[in-house]
Amino acid sequence: MKVWAVANQKGGVGKTTTAVTLAGVMQKRGYRVLLVDLDPHGSLTSYFGADPDEIEPSGYELFQRTAGIKSVVRKTRFTNLFFIPASSALATLDRQLGARDGMGLVIKKGLDQIQQSFDFAIIDCPPMLGLLMVNALAACDRLLIPVQTEFLALKGLERMVHTLTMIQKAGKQNIDFTIVPTFFDRRLKASIETLRTLRSDYQERIWDGVVPIDTQFREASQKGIPLSIARPSCRGSRAYSHLLDYMLEKDGTGLSVANGGII
Repeated sequence: MKVWAVANQKGGVGKTTTAVTLAGVMQKRGYRVLLVDLDPHGSLTSYFGADPDEIEPSGYELFQRTAGIKSVVRKTRFTNLFFIPASSALATLDRQLGARDGMGLVIKKGLDQIQQSFDFAIIDCPPMLGLLMVNALAACDRLLIPVQTEFLALKGLERMVHTLTMIQKAGKQNIDFTIVPTFFDRRLKASIETLRTLRSDYQERIWDGVVPIDTQFREASQKGIPLSIARPSCRGSRAYSHLLDYMLEKDGTGLSVANGGII
């Protein structure tokens, strides 16, 4: 199982859209996919019709060690697409457990237990550095950083890259990351110039495509259907299909499809 995390220390850049739409592309290609919602806001959880204010068990119970990972994995209504829901109680974990030893590896250890059951796990991260993001970074093979193509979003990217540099200097982990330009509008000069800056400053780290502005992403979320499943031929879906091709080629991934296993 490959584990990819989707993170940025700025909100509203398309993290959940990236996680869900990529998962939909994978599902259409026959892969078994697990989405992990680690954002206390629970946007991904809500996408699939669950309420983060009421749902139990959730990822929160994994950290409290009151539930095992197999018991918190839930089916969606789409074949081979599963998710671990977020509870709003996740927001309390830094205060409750942040200083306790071993808490940074909860998600990694959990995913290790079910790695034969899925081809991919995609972790949707909160927009701040803390216990939840530390868990996601420790668990992932690769990090995707969605960056909205506007100048203010560049600061969020700088903070994220600084965080990764600190982690690397501490000798804890070398995290390979790919920048994903989102909300690209070729009609706007600011969007074009921001993309040019990203490609100039992060030449080796940026995907060579873009995710365009597409109102169908919003419509798909309202219906609770990944756009890549609902409308696979629309431009937003095609962008994420191209992104997956890029990522698989970059990683040299020739995955055989999981046979289902224990989940």
